[in-house]
Amino acid sequence: MDSNPRFGLIGSGSWATAIAKMLLTNTDELNWWVRREETKDHLLQYGRNPNYIQSIEFDTSRIHVTTDMQAVVDASDVLIFAIPSGYLDATIQEHKPQRVGDKILINAIKGMVEYHSIPARYLHKEFGVPYERIGLVAGPCHAEEVAREKLSYLTVACPDQTIAQTVADAMATRYIKIQTSEDVFGAELAAVLKNIYAIGAGIAMGLGYGDNFLSVLISNASQEMKRFLAAIHEHDRDVKESAYLGDLLVTAYSPHSRNRTLGMMIGKGYSVKGAIMEMNMVAEGFNGSAGIFHLNKKFEVEMPIADAVYRILHERMSPVIEMRLLTEELA
Repeated sequence: MDSNPRFGLIGSGSWATAIAKMLLTNTDELNWWVRREETKDHLLQYGRNPNYIQSIEFDTSRIHVTTDMQAVVDASDVLIFAIPSGYLDATIQEHKPQRVGDKILINAIKGMVEYHSIPARYLHKEFGVPYERIGLVAGPCHAEEVAREKLSYLTVACPDQTIAQTVADAMATRYIKIQTSEDVFGAELAAVLKNIYAIGAGIAMGLGYGDNFLSVLISNASQEMKRFLAAIHEHDRDVKESAYLGDLLVTAYSPHSRNRTLGMMIGKGYSVKGAIMEMNMVAEGFNGSAGIFHLNKKFEVEMPIADAVYRILHERMSPVIEMRLLTEELA
C-alpha cells in the first residue's frame, strides 16, 4: 500500500473525535464524514465537535468535513469506521457508498452489528472487500483520556501486517503506543465481550458488592473470554495482552465506561429501558450481549457471566437473583 495514504473517518462521536486527534498528529489532512450539518458547520467554523469532547481543537485548514459519505470514500485510501455498532448498518444503507471495494477498511467499533455479525464480517459482506484489507483498532483507550493526552495503548490488527503497521504509524503519538496483530476476529469478539462483562461488573457494584467480589468476577470473565475465543476462532493469542485483558479491565473499572455505568444504574434499581434512556449514550454491551448469546448457541461454550448479563438485559430477570446465583458459580 501507499506509504502515505489518505485517511477518511466515518463517524462523529467521542471515539471518532479522539481518532481524528490521533491521525492529525501524523497526517497532513483528514477527510471526515459526520451525520449532521450543524456538526459539520461547527467543526469547520470553530474547530471543535459541538457534541463530543469539545476540549479537542482541530486546525480547520486540515479537516475536510462533510455529510456526504461518498465524498469521503472517493477522497480516501483508508476508511476508519467509528459509528456505534447498532447504527452501522442503518447508516450504510442510508448513504449506500459506492466504489469501496478497492479501499482499506479499518473497524474502530466495539460491538455486534444487528445482533448477528462482528464488524469485519459485515464490512466484508457489504462491500466485498477481502479480509486481507480489513483491520481493527482495539485496546484499552478511552476517548476522554486521549483528549487529555494521557498515556494509552492500542492494537491495530490486520491479516496484512504492512497495512497494520501503516495504520499504526499514522495513529501513534507521544502518548499513544501502538502494537500490531493479525488476530482481527479474536480482538473484535474480545471487544464485544469486555462490554458485556463491564455491564456485569457495573450491576455488581450497583447492588453493593465489594472490590473483592468484583476482582473475582473479572478474573472469571477473562477465563470465560479465553474459552469463547478459542472455540470461535483458533489463533495463537495471549488473552493477557492489552487488546484483550487490558481492554476488559479498563472497561470494567473506569468511570468513563458507558457499559459499567449502564450496569450500575440497573444494579441500583433502574429498569433496563429506563437506564438506557437516562444515559442518552450508546452502551455497546446491550446489543453485544444478545449477539454473543445467540452466537454461542452453535458453540455451547460455558459462559455463566455473559449468560447472566443477557438474562438481565433481555429476559428481564432480576439482577439480585442473577448475581446471587453467580456467586455460587465463580471461583
